[in-house]
Amino acid sequence: MLSTLRNAWKVPELRKRLLFTILMIAIFRMGNFIPVPGIDTTKLADLTKGGSLFGFYDLIAGGAFSRFSIFALGVVPFINSSIIMQLLQIAVPALEQLSKEGDDGRKKLQQYTRYAAVPLAAIQAISTYVIIARANALHDPSNKLNAFLIMLTLTTASTFLIWLGDRITDSGIGNGISLLIFVNIVSRFPTTLNQIVGLQKMETINFIELVALVIVAFAMFVSVVIMTLSERRIPIQYAGKTSGGKLYKGQSTHIPINVNGSAVIGIIFAISVMQFPMTIGQFWPNSPFYKFVTTGKFSIFVDGSWQYALTYFLLTIFFTWFYTEVTLKPEEMSENMHKSSGFIPGIRPGEPTTEHIERVLAKVSILGGAFAGLIAVIPMIAQSHTNFKGIYFGATGLLIIVNVAIETIKQIESQLVMRHYQGFLR
Repeated sequence: MLSTLRNAWKVPELRKRLLFTILMIAIFRMGNFIPVPGIDTTKLADLTKGGSLFGFYDLIAGGAFSRFSIFALGVVPFINSSIIMQLLQIAVPALEQLSKEGDDGRKKLQQYTRYAAVPLAAIQAISTYVIIARANALHDPSNKLNAFLIMLTLTTASTFLIWLGDRITDSGIGNGISLLIFVNIVSRFPTTLNQIVGLQKMETINFIELVALVIVAFAMFVSVVIMTLSERRIPIQYAGKTSGGKLYKGQSTHIPINVNGSAVIGIIFAISVMQFPMTIGQFWPNSPFYKFVTTGKFSIFVDGSWQYALTYFLLTIFFTWFYTEVTLKPEEMSENMHKSSGFIPGIRPGEPTTEHIERVLAKVSILGGAFAGLIAVIPMIAQSHTNFKGIYFGATGLLIIVNVAIETIKQIESQLVMRHYQGFLR
């Protein structure tokens, strides 16, 4: 990776892109420390601790939510908009048709996603204000102008981050939105290390427990890298054809299906479902519903219980399978293959090909979902049965870091190959 970055730095155009990306990230990180006025951040600590939904949002926002800076919402509205738009392509024929129109259709869908992210940001800003008001984190709850400014600031800042991510994608290196999330997650590492050092200084943990934590974290990282790079290849044979009086031989290729492709979305859906009752219950802390989801003996929503971990694991598998089936569309893959005179060796074209692809996708998605669920549950078990309390080391963050790092390096390498950089090709 370091050699790739060093070679990219030697190419003038790539150097400009790298410098532009670094500059945009620097602006982004500075905004993470500009506070929204009128908020008592000390009362937000309980909302973001542990594996709560707000703790996950705080991780994605790089600590901006717990500090309640102008970027407290991060790019979460854009992520929600992207997921909603992908799901709507199944239900709305016009959107499905746009997805089949090549680059022009995809550009329109991306534009619709940006437009939808703005009202979603406004809705999330309003709900966030209600939550912090319930937490008594406002210096002046009766000031309506201050409430309007808080919601306007959060909405505008989130919209600005979408624009900033697009600028990085167009003029920088990698996917802009993904890089912003990557930087936010990596920025939490010093805080996590400081928490671990603090636990050791207070003799809450000993040296053996610390070494065990490092070994487990390293093993999780290596396994995530291996699973991210793993893929199931469906072989395809294209028949020979005659064009312009010339005979072209048939070619053999494959359809690569990433084993871990939908794992992040599966975990996001699972944690949202598991934490949604708790989040809703916070609005009525004295209600029987809130008491049930927080203290119920057999409640699956009690964080740290085996029922919670098992349900979380199963939901991760289900949502990973569901999202894979929804987004990859075996029928379209089979149809496009048939139009290009391609076939899977040993499988008849048409419906048998579709069924074969569906079986492969189901097996791969269940395997990827089971792995993601296992990675997600391990930190929960560690917090429940060890002395590492209050340390948020989520599987989602690890999966995002590995995915974004690999994709960015691949893009830099492709740029180097396109420019025939001699030092790299050797």
